[in-house]
Amino acid sequence: MKGGDSIKQSAPARQSVPEAKQLDSQVTRIRGETGLNVPAAAQFNFGPRAVAVGSTLDGPVALARGNLDVFGTIRGDAIVLGGDIRVHHGGRITGDAYAAGGQIVIDGGVIEGSKRSLRSAPAAATTDAAEVPPGRRLTTWESVKLTVGWFAILTIIGLGVMIFAAGSLDGVVIALERGFARSFWIGVAGQLVMLPGLLLLIVALAITVLGALLIPFAIVSYVIAAAGLVTLGFLAVARLTGSALTPDQGTASPRGVHIRALFLGLIVYFGLWLVAAVFAWNPLIGVVLRAVAIAVTWMAATVGLGAALSSRAGTQRPGVPTSASKRAAQEDLSWQTPTPVTGVAAARRPATPSARGT
Repeated sequence: MKGGDSIKQSAPARQSVPEAKQLDSQVTRIRGETGLNVPAAAQFNFGPRAVAVGSTLDGPVALARGNLDVFGTIRGDAIVLGGDIRVHHGGRITGDAYAAGGQIVIDGGVIEGSKRSLRSAPAAATTDAAEVPPGRRLTTWESVKLTVGWFAILTIIGLGVMIFAAGSLDGVVIALERGFARSFWIGVAGQLVMLPGLLLLIVALAITVLGALLIPFAIVSYVIAAAGLVTLGFLAVARLTGSALTPDQGTASPRGVHIRALFLGLIVYFGLWLVAAVFAWNPLIGVVLRAVAIAVTWMAATVGLGAALSSRAGTQRPGVPTSASKRAAQEDLSWQTPTPVTGVAAARRPATPSARGT
């Protein structure tokens, strides 16, 4: 500033830390939206300010929470957040003038650069950004609500499976009972080949024009099928867990026993997540409990996926004849007559050429 120049300025109020953070976020946003060379938040003055007559001030001049009255000259830009820029008779701004949350008033003065004003400052968005930064931790209540929500969703899905696809769920449970370790390793292998299988499917479809058009539908179908297998397997593991904890005293129908076991099993697994959510306020305990819940859930989902894959989504069950075996049995029985009566000999099945030779 030149000698003899004077600047009238009220004593700035001391700003709290949250207000300083809010101003810093607002400055960052204005830089991105306008491209102006806005000074750092630490260079802003708070409160009203005036450039006296005959004085010259080198810019940029940055002001927040107050009006800027220019009677002299500002060599550079003038930026005001939450106030007006008023250029009075004899006043001059050689650069740009930007007012956010206010307006630019030319009362006989001159602004040589561009003029931009916003009647409402972007304070609400910057306040949200300052109060709820990206990646923040969920509160205890938010974590509990999220856990209860997922429990309700899986319970509804489980009831739907019990009503409309009970046979498939029974087949996966039987596969689990046949071999836990076998199901686990099949589930691990299924997880490892899941992504390469999707990529192979995309490459195979991309060879032809028609197949390329079907790629989006194939991806969606593949993801839905994979999620369905994982969900079916996890529900089977939950039902098996609940069956081990619930004694069957014959007081309910088989379907009622299975529903009760499924509900109890879901409570067991989601109980781990609920305990971790309750201790979300403690960083150390919360992280340890969350890691335990993740490990147990992954184990259950992996075993269930392996059982679902080995049983072909519950459609292949040991002890239940398949369509091929039923067809062979019917062919064998077709060569036999009913209980023989007097004078009627039972028909004999023709022997194969190898049998005739012997």
